[in-house]
Amino acid sequence: MGIFDKLKDGATKAADLAKDSMEIAKINSQISNKRKEIEKSYLLIGKEVYKAYTNKEMDALEALVQEQSDLIRGLEEEVEQLEFKIRQIKDEKECVCGRVVPMDTKFCPSCGHKFEELPAIIEVAEEPSDETLVVLKHCSSCDAIVNENDQFCDKCGNPLAP
Repeated sequence: MGIFDKLKDGATKAADLAKDSMEIAKINSQISNKRKEIEKSYLLIGKEVYKAYTNKEMDALEALVQEQSDLIRGLEEEVEQLEFKIRQIKDEKECVCGRVVPMDTKFCPSCGHKFEELPAIIEVAEEPSDETLVVLKHCSSCDAIVNENDQFCDKCGNPLAP
């Protein structure tokens, strides 16, 4: 690959990263707005409960609380969907234990949960880079590279020695 091809490839990757960053920033802004709406609903419920309590009219609250609770539930679902979009852009997934891991991870390094196999993607071979890889730790079962804080191998699920 010639120098100009490398420059062009680098510029394309930089443009893609910038596009992804802009998309993530836009989604984070939407998430922030949804969370503000949730806080407003919480505040409204609290004010109305206090007002009804001081006026001894607690029976009149049920409809308002139900309406605002449904609104909050819907907004929380929208936030989850937006957070999922961010994970897709970043090529990440979330384990049942809550840890976010790379999309190609087969086993969670925290809890050992096995992820379902994804269809194989054919990758185009790249030229070797001059980057240095720092190896922290290897799995004793499959010899995969793992982080020093991982408790389970993310490739084979083997428990790792502390």
